[in-house]
Amino acid sequence: LKLVAVAVVAQAVWGMARALTPDRPRAGIAVAALMGVVFLPGAVGQVLAIAFGAAAGLLLCRDAPAATGGRLAVPVSRRAGAVALILFAGLLVGPTLLAPALPAPSGGAGPAGQGLALFDAFYRAGALVFGGGHVVLPLLQAEVVGPGWIDPARFLAGYGAAQAVPGPLFTVAAYLGAAVGPVPNGLPGAAIALVAIFLPGLLLVYGALPYWDGLRARPRAQAAMRGTNAAVVGILGAALYDPVWVSAVGDARDFALAVLAFVLLTAGRAPPWIVVLLTAAGGLVLAQLR
Repeated sequence: LKLVAVAVVAQAVWGMARALTPDRPRAGIAVAALMGVVFLPGAVGQVLAIAFGAAAGLLLCRDAPAATGGRLAVPVSRRAGAVALILFAGLLVGPTLLAPALPAPSGGAGPAGQGLALFDAFYRAGALVFGGGHVVLPLLQAEVVGPGWIDPARFLAGYGAAQAVPGPLFTVAAYLGAAVGPVPNGLPGAAIALVAIFLPGLLLVYGALPYWDGLRARPRAQAAMRGTNAAVVGILGAALYDPVWVSAVGDARDFALAVLAFVLLTAGRAPPWIVVLLTAAGGLVLAQLR
């Protein structure tokens, strides 16, 4: 199942690179973002890469045309949008400021305190991700593998199995919330993790809607967004290398099976659940041969 993650993330990098880095300036932004995240892994590296992409886009993608089309009918007032944005920021920054009072992941502070730590971890991963489901992979790894809540093999196996499940990739949070070592886990942990990872996106969309028409009409905002999207390609490429490739591909046979899964997804256009089953079967065969 870990090799499925290699193929799926590689397919995502390939598709996003073709769509979001069609010229040399944006390809350069992607490569620079990839290198930055590799040398500075974690949430800080991703945030800096996004900021770099936006700044580089302002300089290199200034010919981007402003968006055209009619105004978006938004049943959300500016005041309600501002409240949502403040709540988003408060839930993101508040636990960090209160970090000394929060329980350690295995600190024996009781289910309620550890449930708060679990919510904080998944909310932060959902809040800092930008550009698609696969980009959340290194953030989730830092939040649940780094503290020792779950081992790397189970983390990537669950991520690979999630490719066969319909719906957004963020639903892997339910698996991780159920599988973490500290309580609450099981169904309560799954519910906490699932709500926490989707909540920041909901608050951001609700908060940004009243201001969206003004932003999309500005050429400079469009240029910054193009650079940001290119940086996302680099971030995803870094995630393909570490943790996906580093953790999953151990020898030439693993590499061959991952390439086969990638070809099935891209050239063969096989459904992801078929690729998951075939790759899992291939992994069992390889395990018997070792």
